[in-house]
Amino acid sequence: MSKEDSLNENTSNIDEDFSFERSVSKLLTNLAERVQSINGQLVYRCELEKLLETLVLLKNTETLNFSQLTDLTAVDYPDRLQRFELVYQLLSIENNKRVRIICSINDGQIVPSVTGIYKSAEWPEREVWDMYGLFFSDHPDLRRLLTDYGFEGHPLRKDFPLTGYIEVRYDDIEKRVAYQPVQLTQEYRDFDFLSPWEGDQELVYSSVNRIEEVKKGPNERGDT
Repeated sequence: MSKEDSLNENTSNIDEDFSFERSVSKLLTNLAERVQSINGQLVYRCELEKLLETLVLLKNTETLNFSQLTDLTAVDYPDRLQRFELVYQLLSIENNKRVRIICSINDGQIVPSVTGIYKSAEWPEREVWDMYGLFFSDHPDLRRLLTDYGFEGHPLRKDFPLTGYIEVRYDDIEKRVAYQPVQLTQEYRDFDFLSPWEGDQELVYSSVNRIEEVKKGPNERGDT
């Protein structure tokens, strides 16, 4: 290929990219605001109320065909008024293009599940619920995914203590897995129990008690 042919091909690719970006921006007018383009990937912000409509359009518009949700995650910004960002990563195999949709939400705000649009969102939404405590309405099976039964808190929130609330170990004497409050070995140090390092001690002991209750059978708990 000559230098001139290579230049013409690059120019053609740039024109195609620009045309594609313009098509996406036109489609999402009044739905999402373009933020930037990172390595050829389009990034848009949209309001939570417009999320489902935005994803449906991106998936079902024939010329775009963002048929795959490749990732769904969240980011915690404790100092922001809208504390969390939800990030949806879409892929158009036909066009070899990616687009990222970002939604800012408040702590405790209910998020509509996108499993009705992208089936692949089922486990990522469970992970976001488990790690960040963001609740997805209309999810078919919103259980924890990575943490243990009876686990208290959401580990990827910035206010979760670095040591956690409980530790799990195997008890050689009782020959079983034991749950107990986290105890640091440096007992001579004066820790602030409300700090992110130590956490709220009331929550620590309530977590352990709850796990012990879950482990008991119905007869031991007095269930009828």
